[in-house]
Amino acid sequence: MTRTKRGYIARKRRIKNRLFVSGFRGAHSKLTRTITQQSIRALVSAHQHRDRKKRDFRRLWITRINAAIRGKWASYNYSRFIHNLYKKQLLLNRKILAQIAISNRNCLYIISNEIRKAVAS
Repeated sequence: MTRTKRGYIARKRRIKNRLFVSGFRGAHSKLTRTITQQSIRALVSAHQHRDRKKRDFRRLWITRINAAIRGKWASYNYSRFIHNLYKKQLLLNRKILAQIAISNRNCLYIISNEIRKAVAS
């Protein structure tokens, strides 16, 4: 059987892998075997942390809403606020409420006051 020289195609594949890990430190961006290991590891981490990012943002929104609601009234908290939102069937998700809490806090106070009045009566 004749000898196959794998220069062109193998080099092309390695260069493509090297471009993917170009920002990594040390041997992780220099040595071919380490490059393949680190690229696989990076892709696995990226896949896992996409779900983690969603959880983290939801936690952040909840914290922002809670801080804004407790700002004026110590007796009114996040869980009551969300419960009353669902009772009144207002379709505002946590992301929008958190943006309102940051940009226009008075608007959030108006929303919460209206919900309180409606639930109280």
